[in-house]
Amino acid sequence: MITAARETLRLWSEELDYPELADDIAIEARLALRLTEEIKELEDRIAALLTKADPDGILRSVPGVGPVLAAQILGRLGDPHRFTSLAAIRSFSGLVPKLDSSGQSARHGGPTKSGDACLREALFMAADQARRSDPSLAAKYHRLMTEAGKHHNSALCHVATTLLTRIAACLRRGKHYHLTDTDGTPVTPQQARHIIAQRYTISAELRTARRTTHPAPGTGRRNKESQRAPSTGPSTPTLRARQPLDIR
Repeated sequence: MITAARETLRLWSEELDYPELADDIAIEARLALRLTEEIKELEDRIAALLTKADPDGILRSVPGVGPVLAAQILGRLGDPHRFTSLAAIRSFSGLVPKLDSSGQSARHGGPTKSGDACLREALFMAADQARRSDPSLAAKYHRLMTEAGKHHNSALCHVATTLLTRIAACLRRGKHYHLTDTDGTPVTPQQARHIIAQRYTISAELRTARRTTHPAPGTGRRNKESQRAPSTGPSTPTLRARQPLDIR
């Protein structure tokens, strides 16, 4: 702020009208305060509607899910019993991977994104907070980042899919979400944060690399070394085994 003020003074020199500037700041401050009041009113209305829609507080027991995200998830998901299975719920969210297949090969790609975008957004945001509070989700995120070499966003999509499955299971059973260690031992929120800090902390260097590094371009069928290499003969497609998707 000090740097910005100095640059402003250098720009305007003696031409800056301080009383007019003070009036402009006062107007912006009043607008900001009014917007803050409106946001608070909306949050109170959301909380009241959520209490009516989820009287047992099941969604509010999920780590990383506050009143606003809980209302967004429940509002977009609807009654979880209307789906035939948990797999159908995951498909509805659009977080399941695309499958590119033919008679010769099959490959899993990124999320289909064919489901409800608002639900997907809420789950993605919730997953980023839940991995900081739930050891089992933190372990999954840590493994995807350190062992599988996933990008931060890709790892979060996997965590969001798992989180959605657990949320739907809790809603269908009418039971609260319970924090556990990776071996299923119940833990308190304080113990959960301690476990995550001790076992699943990711270095700043790796996190930066995973956020900025993009996968190398794919190679063509006719020559696996480079897409630009000239073709020297007919393509020789080979069968590739499908890789199972970890949705635990």
